[in-house]
Amino acid sequence: MLHSINTNFHKENVLAGLAIVALTLTGCAAAEEEVADTVDETVVEEAPIEETPIEEAALGTVVDVAVAAGTFTTLAAALEAAGLVETLQGEGPFTVFAPTDEAFAALPEGLVEALLLPENLETLQAILTYHVVAGAVFAADVTTGDVATLEGSTIAFDIANGVVLNGTATVTAADVAASNGVIYVIDAVILPPGVDVEALLG
Repeated sequence: MLHSINTNFHKENVLAGLAIVALTLTGCAAAEEEVADTVDETVVEEAPIEETPIEEAALGTVVDVAVAAGTFTTLAAALEAAGLVETLQGEGPFTVFAPTDEAFAALPEGLVEALLLPENLETLQAILTYHVVAGAVFAADVTTGDVATLEGSTIAFDIANGVVLNGTATVTAADVAASNGVIYVIDAVILPPGVDVEALLG
């Protein structure tokens, strides 16, 4: 009888132990699954997939685009000396007829240096703003005729053979896009009426 009771007691203890182990294992599994879910959620939160819309990759201003091109170093220096960089980095839009470094080099010897002198600041500003037209003017819209500039005078456009400004400067590249306007590359510097080159060199 005692043996039977001990056996039954032993069986009950074993069953109880198994039950506890099963419950423990079940609890661990659930805890592990919960931790795994938490880890997965954490990973997703820390490393989201981001997509940058194309429109966010905005172009630079007309000044930024000209500087980045690397062929307008003289123009960039002149704009800086004239205090016009901030103006042309404004909202605009602007159409800029940008002379290349070669175009500035073709000016009479000593003229660029003379224009960069403090006493000739107003003349330098007049020449540079003479190369700028208010609004964004694209090649498809250019016609023969006179166009007013920011300087106040007009540029004479002739499209009979390409696009020629004032009969001296030819457009070599058009519709160069910028965030606040458009750039045309020209092969000569154009001077507004009233600029006395001989006086500047004298």
